[in-house]
Amino acid sequence: MQLNLQTVLSRQMNSSRTVIVTSKQGDIDGDGTKDNVFLTANKTPDSPFWRNITLVIRNGRTKQYEEVPMKNNAGYNPTLFLGDFTGNEGDDILVVIDTGGSGGTIYAYVFSYLNGQLMIIFNSDSFNESFQYDVHYENQYKVKVNSHYLKKRYILDLTYKDQEYLSEIYNKDGILKAPIEGWVNPLSGLYPVDFNRDGIYELEAYQRIAGRYNADSLGFVQTVLKWNGKAFAPGRQNVAIFGEEI
Repeated sequence: MQLNLQTVLSRQMNSSRTVIVTSKQGDIDGDGTKDNVFLTANKTPDSPFWRNITLVIRNGRTKQYEEVPMKNNAGYNPTLFLGDFTGNEGDDILVVIDTGGSGGTIYAYVFSYLNGQLMIIFNSDSFNESFQYDVHYENQYKVKVNSHYLKKRYILDLTYKDQEYLSEIYNKDGILKAPIEGWVNPLSGLYPVDFNRDGIYELEAYQRIAGRYNADSLGFVQTVLKWNGKAFAPGRQNVAIFGEEI
């Protein structure tokens, strides 16, 4: 939605709690002119929680404002990153918002000018729907994680856990006392990384593996996503586990 400066200022005057949370400068549409990119939101009194988080772009050439709403527009610590994810010679926009939930999950969006229009090319809801897993405890102190999207299996070794933890789950010969299923949380981290050092960023996505309960962290599924011209596709996926004190 195109807005002029008077409209933007009027809205700010009519809503005293709407503020600019963060801002960046970059060439968003690839025309060679720097644009101003903002996240605006409504401040919650006596709380770090933000509502109505909105992406606002001020075109450096036309001086026009564009407001871009997001489906998940409330949370904590909204941040901006500008960088080229698509190789289209313009800066794309990464927005990340902490949900504040017990799983440490986030909302995340990537916006890019494609064919003259600003489009969402990544959103955390679609990612979470696609990247689904099964987590099962196995005999002999193992946990099996099945990644349905990539059709891969990962085996975690639980022997680094303390004896109290293991004795609650296994008998003395390493056999499960009862079946246990864990789960993989929705997206909990999304980081721009230029792995190839070619000026084009990939996305590194983190999802936390939970065991018997959410605070029982077993590790992270790490997925590297690369733009293929149409969408972000997984380039590789790993599982990282926690180390034992020595």
